[in-house]
Amino acid sequence: MARPRRIVLIRHGESEGNVDDTVYEREPDHALSLTPAGLRQAEAAGGPLREMFGDQRVSAYVSPYRRTHQTFRALGLDPGRVRVREEPRLREQDWGNWQDRDDVRRQKAYRDAYGHFFYRFAQGESGADVYDRVGAFLESLWRSFEAPDHPPNVLIVTHGLTMRLFCMRWFHWTVADFESLSNPGNAERRTLLLGGNGRYTLDRPFERWCKPEPYGATG
Repeated sequence: MARPRRIVLIRHGESEGNVDDTVYEREPDHALSLTPAGLRQAEAAGGPLREMFGDQRVSAYVSPYRRTHQTFRALGLDPGRVRVREEPRLREQDWGNWQDRDDVRRQKAYRDAYGHFFYRFAQGESGADVYDRVGAFLESLWRSFEAPDHPPNVLIVTHGLTMRLFCMRWFHWTVADFESLSNPGNAERRTLLLGGNGRYTLDRPFERWCKPEPYGATG
């Protein structure tokens, strides 16, 4: 099994929806573009990535949303060294179709009280649903490592919640751990590094907005 040396997760740059939540009433979530600032963020993130990868090959997976594709292109990676695939299981949490801003704001308040992992948007998904499809993607990713010539680098261009749930699934974090973590900023990355013991570690933690509160022992 040719496991990669590193698995890099990066969130898309700032999008139209990050600066104006009324846009969801007029445009589908998947069709939203990067803002000019988001494009600059993605371009700036590309320099360290190109330095990190050097002349090594990269297997890249990109969420099917417009803003993630735009982010990937703005990274400026060498197309001769990158094998890129669109991966629908890495998409953003679904909140429904065209959205009523006030209704979504109410539901987000409910989610904050109920819990981001379990709360299901009325016409969309819960965090647990996203966790399940991320888990299915991980099974496919692990099978790809069986190829003896698998690239030494994996790049995943996705969304903040999906990044946290990917790490939750990979490292077997609890729901309480997940609930205590903040999303990374736009165009921020986290890297899973392969150690000499055959295990992966996270290069730096996600910021915590609160202390995890476990439910206690189960019987």
